[in-house]
Amino acid sequence: MSTNEGFVLQSAPHAHGRSSIPFIMHAVNLSLIPAIVISILYFGWHILGLYVLGVASCVLTEAVTKVIRKKDWRTIFDGSAIVTGLLLVMILPPSITPIMVILGSVVSIFIGKEVFGGLGQNVFNPALVGRAFLSAAYPVALTTWTEPNRVFAFLPDAASSATPLAGARFEGQAESMLRMFFGQTSGSIGATSVLFIMIGGLVLTFMGIVKWRMLVSFFGTIVVTTGIFWLIDPTIYQDPLYHLLAGGVAFAGFYMMSDMVTTPYTNRGIVIFGVGAGLITVVIRLFGGFPEGVMFAILLMNSVTPIINRYVNNRVFGAEART
Repeated sequence: MSTNEGFVLQSAPHAHGRSSIPFIMHAVNLSLIPAIVISILYFGWHILGLYVLGVASCVLTEAVTKVIRKKDWRTIFDGSAIVTGLLLVMILPPSITPIMVILGSVVSIFIGKEVFGGLGQNVFNPALVGRAFLSAAYPVALTTWTEPNRVFAFLPDAASSATPLAGARFEGQAESMLRMFFGQTSGSIGATSVLFIMIGGLVLTFMGIVKWRMLVSFFGTIVVTTGIFWLIDPTIYQDPLYHLLAGGVAFAGFYMMSDMVTTPYTNRGIVIFGVGAGLITVVIRLFGGFPEGVMFAILLMNSVTPIINRYVNNRVFGAEART
């Protein structure tokens, strides 16, 4: 920093907002509480142990990695490793073993985050990297689902023991939308209940942490594309509302796609990302070998985020618009 003729010259940043990394990360952690509580009620108290194990493994992996890299290990207190641990457990099956949670956590932090240089430099969503690794290493365990406990007695019985997407696509049995809204269905630990996901997700949206443009472009693309196929043949394809309530679409929209590091930072870029993720999700769901495609969709769009940021950028302050 230097001073000349009354002016102060220094490097960026020149302005600071009220938000900070710890504030944002801990806000996300707190917003997950409703979904975490209902997941424990649905699948048992051992789920609480998996949450604790996932968070502890992520925090410890980051601390050890920072020490090895001779970086400040106190970054573990910024809350980002806790977010990764919680999100990873929430997108795993209830029958997942503790050793798998540990392995997934290590991969999420070390491969998904620290290899790239740490928070702010990773290309892919760390929790999804850990989930993708476990899907490749333990394909059977990652597709073995558990019927939830009956928490809400007024809900109808399950149409199938499979997940709503798998049951509708491979067994021809559509699940009750009311059950999917409350989350009393087979599925990932914390991603079944749209209601309890929305409680925390909408709070983050009002705070500006979740971008409304991402939600509108992602959910809107899924509604439009699935709606077209549903109108063509409703006996084969489920309606748009079914696709919004089933699987991990709601959880992905509010929590996986709100990652500020691995998604575009411009408004136009956010819309492109949301539309692309929505299209890929629908293509995989309707025509791919997996009933769910949102994980692969987000990872693929993460990979093109640097390109989106490069070519869909804001005009430089002070520059004239091209004519």
